[in-house]
Amino acid sequence: MDDLFNSVEPLVFTENEKQPLPENRPLADILRPKHLSDVIGQAHVTGENGIIGRMVAAGRLSSLILWGPPGTGKTSIAQLLAESVGMRFEMVSAIFSGVADLKKIFLKAEHHRQQGRQTLLFIDEIHRFNKGQQDSFLPYIENGTFVLVGATTENPSFALNAALLSRAQVVTLNRLDEEALGLLLERAETVSGQLLPVDENARKALIASADGDGRFLLNQAEILLAMNLTKSLSVPELAQILQKRMAIYDKDRDGHYNLISALHKSVRGSDPQAALYYLSRMLVAGEDPLYLLRRLTRMANEEVGLADPRAMEQCIAAKETYQLLGSPEGELAIAQACVYVATAPKSNAIYKAYNQAMDLARESGSVLPPPNILNAPTEMMKQQGYGEGYHYDHDMPDAFSGDNYWPENLPPVTLYQPNIRGYEKHITERLAFWEHLRQERKKGKPSGK
Repeated sequence: MDDLFNSVEPLVFTENEKQPLPENRPLADILRPKHLSDVIGQAHVTGENGIIGRMVAAGRLSSLILWGPPGTGKTSIAQLLAESVGMRFEMVSAIFSGVADLKKIFLKAEHHRQQGRQTLLFIDEIHRFNKGQQDSFLPYIENGTFVLVGATTENPSFALNAALLSRAQVVTLNRLDEEALGLLLERAETVSGQLLPVDENARKALIASADGDGRFLLNQAEILLAMNLTKSLSVPELAQILQKRMAIYDKDRDGHYNLISALHKSVRGSDPQAALYYLSRMLVAGEDPLYLLRRLTRMANEEVGLADPRAMEQCIAAKETYQLLGSPEGELAIAQACVYVATAPKSNAIYKAYNQAMDLARESGSVLPPPNILNAPTEMMKQQGYGEGYHYDHDMPDAFSGDNYWPENLPPVTLYQPNIRGYEKHITERLAFWEHLRQERKKGKPSGK
């Protein structure tokens, strides 16, 4: 898609080449659905077998949280829900409203309820409200003052209070696919009485640039339809008129966590192609390269470990390279580290051993190590047996004494269990050799180098 918007000579349009759309209203508003069946791309919830379709058929609504990407019809669905069951529609944005605004709305809804008409209160960007504001809805939902329909682009399980979620059903809306977006363009052409001035490839590029957002696509189409062009635009010509769409990504929100999860699991699954794709998605969206390097270093620890110790070295080297070269040249080193970690043999043996060791350390308390491995800097400590019976391993055959290093009241526990992949295969062989020596020396048998 980057090639789609490469620089070419800009196109210039004169005033007489432009004409307003019907009614001088935004195209997205003109095409707002009149019935639930007109909503595009969400038949899984608005159809007769969907949760919203069933509510409308029953004539009874419960509170809902509409969760989905921008431009997928959340506001339209809320309005049509109210109309479908004869409820009063009240809309408020969490971005521009505070406690005082909410109190007025609650009083108004209560007044209408006493008059025999229930309110559907639609809260756009509901995740923007803080905990106290979200809690303020609860008593009014419970006593039936209004039915709450909230819209959010963020994962409700992270963004909304558990108390609110327990009183509302979460409805997931889909990102609009190519077919749904194509249908939107056809509706735009019908209502404007014009065909979009684009060739076939440019039309596909226009749809792709929307990234599943119907509102964005209609805004772009509105620009094109208002120009009354006499020829079809090619892809490069289209790029000069329309701005490139920025990736939907908020570094402290859902998009961030979704992509870093996808990157981590692609690395764990040894798929360098997918890992490189998600890494690039995050870089294109403006993620801090040093954050990505920190995450890759963690993956080198958690997913590879001693199966390939060089994975860690690659990540540290990539960090130094990036800091030396900066962007964009240094980002190639990040890509190299990503691919290396993804293609390295996998082992989570260190990760598991560390977690088990931490649990054991918490459970065992402050038990002392065995006396033979304690230093004895004073005569009294020597008399108490500190250091007695310790064998200096380098003086022993095979540089291995086989001494016990565990507290007397804590039997040895096997924490680190290496895999047989990569370098850990050699570690497995070495541990087996030492265990053999340990057993032989317990039997009192000598073993040479």
